[in-house]
Amino acid sequence: MDVFQRISREIAADPMDEEYTQRGIQPLFRACEDARLVIVGQAPGRRAQETRLFWNDPSGDRLREWMGVTREQFYGSKYLAQLPMDFYFPGKGKSGDLPPRRGFAEKWHPRLLAAMPHVETTILVGSYSQAYYLGGRRKGTLTETVMHFQEYLPKYLPLVHPSPRNTAWLMRNPWFERDVLPVLQDLTARLLEL
Repeated sequence: MDVFQRISREIAADPMDEEYTQRGIQPLFRACEDARLVIVGQAPGRRAQETRLFWNDPSGDRLREWMGVTREQFYGSKYLAQLPMDFYFPGKGKSGDLPPRRGFAEKWHPRLLAAMPHVETTILVGSYSQAYYLGGRRKGTLTETVMHFQEYLPKYLPLVHPSPRNTAWLMRNPWFERDVLPVLQDLTARLLEL
């Protein structure tokens, strides 16, 4: 059993995750020793949890388009890891999925990242991952943080969430496609050896 399988079993055995484990739901993440690029999003959606494929929805389609990768490259590259802020679907709220549970990433991300010594860049998708990884280095708003993405490179690249709900945001902020996406695509191609 490798380190990632061992950690996955520990996550499933954690009392914090007992409700999921009792229902036969395993933690959903992908970590590999050769990873160079990590994507940190919110938490799996219901469809992702049911299909056991992270980013298996319209948001994932847009994220792959932004990165310039195919589904095969996205799910098959040994250089790409997926560590959402919570490895389980948190449930539905009034206006979308509930936020990731507090304390989850703090407990498991450091151990998983320690076993991936070749990571060069972590893509921070949305406000939850940016709050955790950037802390006080964030700007006043998510828009400002993403606009100043160059300040966080090469270690981090903050992105707005690719949800269809953010289509209006993308229309109001054309600099994102013009300035951020070429950097994301170049970085992805280099780190994944495309």
